[in-house]
Amino acid sequence: MTQRIAVLGAGPSGLAQLRAFDAARRAGADVPEIVCFEKQSDLGGMWNYTWRTGLDQHGEPVHASMYRYLWSNGPKECLEFADYSFEEHFGRPIASYPPRPVLRDYIMGRIERSGLREQIRFNTAVHSVEYSEETGKFTVTVRELEEDRMVSEEFDWVVVATGHFSTPNAPAFEGLSQFPGRVLHAHDFRDACEFTGKDLLLVGSSYSAEDIGTQCYKYGAKSVTFSYRSAPMGYDWPDAFSERPLLTRVEGNTAHFIDGSSQDVDAIILCTGYQHHFPFLPDDLTLRTSNRLYPQDLYKGVFWIDNPRLVYLGMQDQYYTFNMFDAQAWLARDVILGRTALPDAEAMRADSEAWFARENACAGSDDDIDFQAAYVRDLVDRSDYPDFAIEEVAEMFKQWQRDKREDILGYRNRSYRSTITGTLAPPHHTRWMEAMDDSLQAFLDDSRDLEEQPEPRRPPAPVAATAGLPAEPVRRRA
Repeated sequence: MTQRIAVLGAGPSGLAQLRAFDAARRAGADVPEIVCFEKQSDLGGMWNYTWRTGLDQHGEPVHASMYRYLWSNGPKECLEFADYSFEEHFGRPIASYPPRPVLRDYIMGRIERSGLREQIRFNTAVHSVEYSEETGKFTVTVRELEEDRMVSEEFDWVVVATGHFSTPNAPAFEGLSQFPGRVLHAHDFRDACEFTGKDLLLVGSSYSAEDIGTQCYKYGAKSVTFSYRSAPMGYDWPDAFSERPLLTRVEGNTAHFIDGSSQDVDAIILCTGYQHHFPFLPDDLTLRTSNRLYPQDLYKGVFWIDNPRLVYLGMQDQYYTFNMFDAQAWLARDVILGRTALPDAEAMRADSEAWFARENACAGSDDDIDFQAAYVRDLVDRSDYPDFAIEEVAEMFKQWQRDKREDILGYRNRSYRSTITGTLAPPHHTRWMEAMDDSLQAFLDDSRDLEEQPEPRRPPAPVAATAGLPAEPVRRRA
């Protein structure tokens, strides 16, 4: 009988799995039946924007942590699909740091070209996954949201591609419940214009805090204070920014920090990370990990060792993103198709522990980048996913970090060369601090001359919110 595969989620990881099987089918392989369940009304996962927070219109938790005006915080050349370049999609080179609508258009373009929508069941939320030792099959129970009914089906394999940037990690602080201003987690942040003219406190010192803080400043926030737990970000911040050690308590509008200093603030945004959360899985199938480069209990960062028919995609802390998800999905596909055999559980666990120990030996961000590059290389070498310049991309990530150290508000104005096409990205027509419209149409409008743009400056209070939406940042450990 034909195998059946359930793919949970139609974001970049789930779509990578669909694309992997499609590539095999186009090459003449007999592929299994694939059903992709997606809670949202369209594909794209975290790259979809919604104004909703909390629960959606069906009473389901809102998945997206996406916000307006968010641009990629890493060069697009580092995440380019090896089998589908940005140049191919847009018909010409584009700047290295696009906004969310541009990246979403690129993601969707590869899927639309392949005609894979018919494999996705939209408005379908997965509520439970159970495995039977007797039958060797999974029972996946979903809620069809528009009909509000529960449906169960059997599958031979389950691919968990639901991401891990949806369930907030929200620590408590003394006095926070009495704070008279706005308190929210980054998951519920939607629009920087809400904080124009305000003094902000962002708790956290990783990429979410950095990106939300600089974006709020761009759209007119009066001041931005970061509170860090272990170490400050240490960028050359403008005068309106400051970094303080850990928040200890809040009294009225005053935030107090562990070094005895204090700051009056109007709003507090908790940029304190996310939890790996899989409420639809039983305990014996649930991945439990912090946000790290190599989660334990997964062989090759993909296969659940205690039951390798359960596959996890994209569960790592990430420098590499889209192309790493592809490499994982291609390997998973080859195992499912019987092209690649898995070793026994003991060997898989030993391999996983070796990678885990190797990550623990990393001494800094350059080591982390090299570690993930080696991991992606290991994956790519195990399948027929098109080879790409993985090590060159690693050096690009290191240059990206140097660019940020040099100019935290201007690094998005830099250009990088595609490792797929060899083309150097053109500069964007508008410097990032002046680019208030993040729509796809505005980004692709090449009728404006960069030389005519003024030097980067602090913009005045923004005009009415422009059309367009935000890009998912690469997130690292807090």
